Amino acid sequence: MTSLGNTRIAFIETMIELVEQDPKAVLVCADSVLVVKGQDFIRKYPDHFIDVGIAEQNAVDCAAGLAACGLIPFVATYAGFITMRACEQVRTFVAYPGLNVKLVGANGGIGAGEREGVTHQFFEDLGIVRTIPGITVVVPADADQVRHATRAIHQVKGPAYLRIGSGRDPVVDCEEIPFELGRIRILAEHGKDIILFTAGFVANRALLAAEVLSKEGIKATVADVHTLKPLDRKGIVTLLKKTNAAVTIEDHNIIGGLGSAIAELSAEECPAYIKRLGIQDLYTRSGNPESLLDYYGIGVKDIVTAAHTTLKRRDS
Repeated sequence: MTSLGNTRIAFIETMIELVEQDPKAVLVCADSVLVVKGQDFIRKYPDHFIDVGIAEQNAVDCAAGLAACGLIPFVATYAGFITMRACEQVRTFVAYPGLNVKLVGANGGIGAGEREGVTHQFFEDLGIVRTIPGITVVVPADADQVRHATRAIHQVKGPAYLRIGSGRDPVVDCEEIPFELGRIRILAEHGKDIILFTAGFVANRALLAAEVLSKEGIKATVADVHTLKPLDRKGIVTLLKKTNAAVTIEDHNIIGGLGSAIAELSAEECPAYIKRLGIQDLYTRSGNPESLLDYYGIGVKDIVTAAHTTLKRRDS
């Protein structure tokens, strides 16, 4: 049974810590207090909170104004409402002038399907923000990493996008592995036959697949690419050169997210055999999160099969 954490609570608890340390930090919501579990923050720091109502474009513009005055606003609501409904505001009024606004998108991936369905399952967000210049993009693996990532983007000057989950997010047993913005984390290193690149709340699946592969005689390394921008080009290329084979695993459209980032880098620096697992450019159904991931080909068995297929292509 996979242990679950709550990335939304992790974010809010870290925001409370940040305000205690830095009074310039503020939280901006768009009728999304309940979404991001912000009640405790409001009770403790009401003067550091602004709610603009169901008006995501206004929320981003409000944050731009706050940042222009020297504050550090965190805009927190559903991932798709930030990256789609307010995309122009993110691009033109935050990223273009390079303002110090932090964007926090909940319900990243299909993990919210059990409660809210396809309108609130967002698997295009990373692809959208990756194409906008100047935005740091972070996809933590679990609640513990959300805490580290929230602190890290607070320290970064300029726009950042942080993806959080549904509030029922698998815990990855790797707290001892340091989190450094812009650097991959090696979660497991069985050997150098193939690399399993993962981003977000599917890391446990990659780790389980690596164990299965190891029993089958295939030694895999699992790398967590939690920062999509700036990408750890050196770290990723070093791994690809060792194996010439990789599988990418993400809860996102295979277009524009982790798979695209790894394939683009590989094409430029180190051509390798790569199989991308994720949402295969389609609209998903609603349902239990774990079942949905299996249904759409992001299960442990799918990762194992993809590894075999990739190695067969490489060695043929």
